[in-house]
Order: sequence, then C-alpha cells, then structure tokens
Amino acid sequence: MTPSPPAPTTLTDLEERAAEAARARAYGDDALIVCDRLVRIFSTDGVEVQALQGLDLLVREGELTALVGASGSGKSTLLNILAGLDTPSAGRATVAGYDLLAMNAASRLRYRRETVGFIWQRTSRNLLPYLTAAQNVALPMRLRRGGVGSRRRQRERARELLDLLGLAEARDRHPAQLSGGEQQRVAVAVALANHPSVVLADEPTGELDTATAEQVFAALRRANAELGTTIVVVTHDQGVSEQVSRTVSIRDGRTSTETLRRTEPDAGGGESRVSREYTTIDRSGRLQLPPEFTEPLAIRDRVRLELRPQHIEVHPDDEH
Repeated sequence: MTPSPPAPTTLTDLEERAAEAARARAYGDDALIVCDRLVRIFSTDGVEVQALQGLDLLVREGELTALVGASGSGKSTLLNILAGLDTPSAGRATVAGYDLLAMNAASRLRYRRETVGFIWQRTSRNLLPYLTAAQNVALPMRLRRGGVGSRRRQRERARELLDLLGLAEARDRHPAQLSGGEQQRVAVAVALANHPSVVLADEPTGELDTATAEQVFAALRRANAELGTTIVVVTHDQGVSEQVSRTVSIRDGRTSTETLRRTEPDAGGGESRVSREYTTIDRSGRLQLPPEFTEPLAIRDRVRLELRPQHIEVHPDDEH
C-alpha cells in the first residue's frame, strides 16, 4: 500500500516557524527563563478572570531580578507558574529548558525538586518545625531522586550553605529557636540545597522589619554573587527592589516597565548608582504607556505616532 504523501506546508506554517525562529534569536542563548505571550485564566462561579494577559519576560542566567506590581497585577501568578505550582492557560513558558506547558505530573515533581528552589513569604511554610536548621537544609537533597551524594556530603553542603549565609551558630537549632529573619535565611539555604537553576522568592521579606529584611536580601545577593544562582524575587518593598540591577514592573497581567541600574564613574572620580526606566514592548510591538504620562495629556483610546530619524513621537489623539 502506497503511503499518503505528507500534507503540504502552508504559508501560515512557514510564517509561524519564521516568527518562532525570530523570537528565539531575540531571546539569545543565555535565556534561562522565557515567557512569551503568557496567559493565565481563572474561572470562579462561571466568571473568568484573566490574571496574565499575554505577558512577556526574559531572565538571563545569573541575573538577580525583582518583580514588582500592585496587588492583583499578576506577579504572584507568574511566580507560581515558574515554580511549577500552577499551569499557564496559553502562551509559552520555559525554564532551564523545561517546557512548563508540556510537563506531566512526574516531570513537574522532578522539576520542582531539582530545577527550582522556592521561598514562601510566611516563614512557617518554609521549614519543618521538628528538624534543626541543618536537617531542614539536608532534607531536599535526600528527597531528590538518587539523593545528592552521601549522607556525609549532604551534611557538609548544609553546613557550607548555612556558613555562607551567616548562620553557622544556628545549625543545631529548631525553627522555634530562631528569629523570623534567621528562619528566612535558613529557607534561602533550603532553596539552594539541590543546586537549582533558579531560586524564586515570593515576598520573602514581607513579614519582617526593615533591618531584618535587609539581612535576608543580603543573603539572596550573596547567593547570587558567590554561587551564580539566578534569583527572581516578587516584592512590594521599594527598598528591596532598588537593590537589584533589574526591576520588572507588571501591570494588568503584562510587563509594563523595566528599571535597569548600574554603577558609573562620576565627575569627582568616584562611582555613582544610575537608574534608567524603560517601557517594554511585547513581541507584537505593543507598548504600555505609564499612567503618569497618559493622564496629564488625557490619552485614552489611541495615539498618533510620527517616526523621526532617532526616535518616535507619541501624540494625543487630536480628532477627539
């Protein structure tokens, strides 16, 4: 029996492949986290709520990135998807080569144990109360498939991580014997135990005072600088978000602006911290204009664009 010829490739197929290849080139080879037109829809009592509305995000390996936004903006939904705790409704999301839309239950469990570390806001969710700090850090290594080295090596790594985060004296203490800040720093060590590709932290300083929050965030910065671990932090704390080199703002389920910070030499021969805010453009060329720019000019439904040699001018609709 003669096999049927393959179906012809349509122009639409070719266009979609070309678009996908262009997006892949835009991401670069060092993209660890890629979200492309990500959508998450929740349905409650017959009412649909779109928490993510075509969100785009790129995080490169080794970055320390803060996600900020108002309550309900979608930042925690995004973090839960990246952690494998939730599943997107549409779009594309990959972390360290894992396709988060295509994983089955077994691969999702393995992903959560081996590829990502997660830190909850509530200190009580991060640690088991009947284990010491060192035992809590060793536990993920024992739960990982095949384990991570011998029991002796697991104890050594737990000690190394606690020492790195300034918790050498807390190794044999139980969570009830630790302050809230110490508990969260132990939680950072737990998240790092299995050499994850990325650590995700959901408001890790939300229950702490300013001084203690600084200690916890210093532990995250140390892990990023000394271990090279990629870290993504959801926070509402402006002080925390200003301590990272990149802050991504989420509004209405989409990335809206990015603030990039770097150190530059100043006129006095020293160094100063320079911040620049950028408005993001999604893969379809859509641009979100911040309210502080649109409201003074009464911009609502549409704008007029004019292309200039080195820039684009945005004008209010003069036909109103």
